[in-house]
Amino acid sequence: MVALAALTAQSALAGGASESAAVLQERAVAVQPLENVTATAATILDVTDESARLHFIGTIPLACTVVYGETPAFGSASIDQDMSGGAIIEHNPVMVGLQPDTLYYYRVQGSAEDGTFYVSDVATFRTAKPAAAQAPGQAAEGGTNLLTAAGASILAVSSNYADQPNSGTWGIERALDGNGRTAWSSAGDGDDAFVEFVLAERAQIERIEFWTRTMSNDTAQIFSLRVLVNGEQMLGPFSLEDASRAYSFDVDLVASRLRFEVVDSNGGNTGAVEIAAYGTPLAAR
Repeated sequence: MVALAALTAQSALAGGASESAAVLQERAVAVQPLENVTATAATILDVTDESARLHFIGTIPLACTVVYGETPAFGSASIDQDMSGGAIIEHNPVMVGLQPDTLYYYRVQGSAEDGTFYVSDVATFRTAKPAAAQAPGQAAEGGTNLLTAAGASILAVSSNYADQPNSGTWGIERALDGNGRTAWSSAGDGDDAFVEFVLAERAQIERIEFWTRTMSNDTAQIFSLRVLVNGEQMLGPFSLEDASRAYSFDVDLVASRLRFEVVDSNGGNTGAVEIAAYGTPLAAR
């Protein structure tokens, strides 16, 4: 019923039809300005040439959506990816599939647990200009990610959220796609989360990278990890300062298998935005 009321409220607020207003009144749907329940204003962050994140903190839990598009008619919508379920306080929906250097219109709207519908004014932001082209599997600092090279494979993973396949929305392959907007999430593995890779061939590894995921309810963030090499040599622990980016660690090892294991986290659905190992196959030397 809340979802249906929310859709009716959206229609009335977008177009103002008297019929929609009558339905709202008939169903006793209360509509209030979003700013009545925000501790921080809705702000557009992490703007790239193809995505942007909306962030705000509320004073009450809301089930929140941002609608957006190149006109005030919108056309797309994004919800919070926080998997704690239900209404939440801190919101981070990500708008994807955007065009570079383009003006976008957006509106934030959400339902409270008492059925009240909260909506913001329509606002705008502009995406960044096109990013420089980068070949798949290439690091910004140069080199090929051997975990994604042809012939590399995933030997084992502790779990994928909701028992999804490795290629699923929260599967381990999401940590290998070079996309900072996707992530692998375990199913509540906390400090027991791990993933093990088999390289296409033995290689000299010079650098590893790991970008921890996190959730707005202060869970799922990895603070340190270790790497088991060829099932026998343990490296680390490696500390991750925060979840804002991938952290790089210089190493000097020869490997055909690499297993990344969580050492310390704040529990929950730990996982990774991106994982990489850079180096040179020994056959190429």
